[in-house]
Amino acid sequence: MGKIRKVLIIILLLAAFSSGVLVLMDFLARLQAEREYEKLAEMVQTEEETKEELQTEETEPEAEEYQSPIDFAMLKSINSDTVGWIQVPDTPIDYPIVQAEDNDRYLHTDFEGNESVGGAIFLDFESDPDLKGYNNILYGHHMKNGSMFKALVNYKDQEYFEDHPYFTIYTPEEEIFLRVIAAYYGDADPQARRTRFATDEEFNEYVDEMTSKCPYRVELEGEVESLYSLITCSYEFDDARTFVYAVPADEDGNILYSDSAPSENGDAERDESGAEEGASEENITEESASEAAAPED
Repeated sequence: MGKIRKVLIIILLLAAFSSGVLVLMDFLARLQAEREYEKLAEMVQTEEETKEELQTEETEPEAEEYQSPIDFAMLKSINSDTVGWIQVPDTPIDYPIVQAEDNDRYLHTDFEGNESVGGAIFLDFESDPDLKGYNNILYGHHMKNGSMFKALVNYKDQEYFEDHPYFTIYTPEEEIFLRVIAAYYGDADPQARRTRFATDEEFNEYVDEMTSKCPYRVELEGEVESLYSLITCSYEFDDARTFVYAVPADEDGNILYSDSAPSENGDAERDESGAEEGASEENITEESASEAAAPED
């Protein structure tokens, strides 16, 4: 019996040691992934001092082409799937945005193409790549170390929501300043992936429907042209998701409302690349519900 007991103890110790090694390896992998993104963020920040000096010297500066603070040429040289960059103040969210031909590519592949538990922040493959479509859907993992999109869960707290109302998305063409208007947790609703609408009116009805689930949402006073949907996993129940919704705002934080009336023929000029006129809820299948956010981490 004594020998058997010793063997069992050795087996248990080996199992505990192996488990500890696996936990350590997982932690180190997550830490390395986050460090790589931090290095990338430092690399792509363009110098703005020269631009500021020139502006102070010119009494009447001429209109200049938009110069992004993000070096998109460098980003695209690393990954041609680059479409933007997202920065959320007071959070670790400071990442490139990529878009692939499906929503699986970047679940466990980082920006540089390496296998990674953290994956990358990615735009839904059915959203417009210029990030100016009706519903611009961004996914990111809820990482235990606080990286990627974990910070989004803070918006479920009303006080945090009210104290952190703005964030920014950069593209090669422009800077999109955004106002958070709603946040909540819920099921992996397939409607969250809807990107095509027949008219502006139908789209704004959708915005009202999706944001109404937040008891402290910002009430819109008019029609908006775009919605930005940030989605990550949540743990209130199985397959839960955290949703954060935002709309464009001006430099003073005022929400930008549409000046034009809804078109009877839909928004054909805005989506020449193939918006489906008359698109409806039937375009969203139950199968796509599983893609409403990255898997649990």
